[in-house]
Amino acid sequence: QGQLVESGGGLVQAGGSLRLSCAASGRIFSVYALGWFRQAPGKEREFVAFITRSGSGTNYADSVKGRFTISRDNAKNMVYLQMNSLKPEDTAVYYCAAGSVGTTARNYNYWGQGTQVTVSS
Repeated sequence: QGQLVESGGGLVQAGGSLRLSCAASGRIFSVYALGWFRQAPGKEREFVAFITRSGSGTNYADSVKGRFTISRDNAKNMVYLQMNSLKPEDTAVYYCAAGSVGTTARNYNYWGQGTQVTVSS
């Protein structure tokens, strides 16, 4: 059973919105920062956003700043990625991750299985 499980992906038109959810085990949620990464076909996995363990700090990739919002619900062990004004270039598999605060994949020890987001033009 996965310790991080994403949901909420799908197909949306450009300009639309989606909210991704990630359910984390209690142990992981209470210890680690949480992040979202994405990987498009033929490209390397790239950082999207992270949120600190307390939820007081966030950071975003320049490509999504102002459009995406990361949040966490400590009572439910959930982390979310609200994606607005979606663009075709946002199409990718999105991964939830847990680890130390950072913008590179090596900062994160635990990964979900990914959820596909497809934005049509």
